[in-house]
Amino acid sequence: MKPKSVAVVGAAETTKMGKIPDVSVLGLHADAALNAMKDAGLKPSDIDGVATAGVSPVELAQYLGITPTYADGTSVGGCSFMLHVRHAAAAINAGLAKTILITHGESGRSRVGAGGFGRNATSLMGQFEMPYGVTSPPTMFTIPVLRYMKTYGVTEEDLATVSVIQREWAALNPRASFKDPITVDDVLNSPMIAWPFRMLMCCLVTDGGGALIITSADRAKDFPNKPVYVLGTGESVETPMVSQMEDFNSSKAFRVSGKKAFEEAGIKHADVDHLMIYDAFAHLPLYGLEDLGFVKPGEAKDFVRERNTAIGGKLPMNTNGGGLSYMHSGMYGMYALMESVRQMRGTAAAQVDGAKISVCQGVGGMFAAAGTVIFGNEA
Repeated sequence: MKPKSVAVVGAAETTKMGKIPDVSVLGLHADAALNAMKDAGLKPSDIDGVATAGVSPVELAQYLGITPTYADGTSVGGCSFMLHVRHAAAAINAGLAKTILITHGESGRSRVGAGGFGRNATSLMGQFEMPYGVTSPPTMFTIPVLRYMKTYGVTEEDLATVSVIQREWAALNPRASFKDPITVDDVLNSPMIAWPFRMLMCCLVTDGGGALIITSADRAKDFPNKPVYVLGTGESVETPMVSQMEDFNSSKAFRVSGKKAFEEAGIKHADVDHLMIYDAFAHLPLYGLEDLGFVKPGEAKDFVRERNTAIGGKLPMNTNGGGLSYMHSGMYGMYALMESVRQMRGTAAAQVDGAKISVCQGVGGMFAAAGTVIFGNEA
């Protein structure tokens, strides 16, 4: 992908966030989509490409009255939307579509029109992990994180510190689900979910969604809001079974997707002003900092503890409050993308002064997949 060849020209989340008991999953997709179209000054008839996960792009297009020339139903978990951005950029550059809508919507809390969480007993996970009690995200992610903690001397306090700092960011965000300050002791005294994860180290369960509209850079300045350019992208997958990761101390998919995105963007780590790392659990930002190359293996805990990612730090991270305090309806990637776009537009609730480049890193499944998108706000 050529850097700055495409741009985000529409971005919006659902009208309501958190608890939405009267809107279905498809309704959340549509609400976010219509809000993004309004943001971009567009109508459904102006859209000729759709991409989504959670519902079928066929269902989405029909519901919105769109007849696309490009459709993407890639679904690899919470980072699906990062992959959609990458694929949309390629499609626009190839002339497959001009204006692509990417949507997300989940009734994670209220379960209105939502499917079940059941896993197929004949799947690899069903055959080789579930019989041993590895049945849900907290019990799956404990497998790599325990090895990681042992290898690098990471403590429960280090994990708790991630949650505390992200709550500080959330306190500045009126739309955040949880804004009350918490301490390390508060985190460590919260109920145990699955060792070492306590409740305040785990993501929220909410309703909501968001949508992006992407077009070519040469059209971007014709839209109402400041364009946010896509500088570089990357994607990768590793394994559907967390027990089969190549290295429990590192995500191969993170490393591959991040390296590709940085190479495409032609930037160095020192150029990055803002960072979003998918944080379904408190350990994920630590892996992300290391696997993306911002710090060396084992150094992320100290980097966070020294408040480099906090308010006023040299690398502001998860400035919306993250999946731990802002929103997490199941697939968090769209919310991370939204915050990167807001920061690049200069409209974020906790705006980073002078931010020109934002890196947004997503995870799918339990380190099963990864997507990286690097945004910039200068043409």
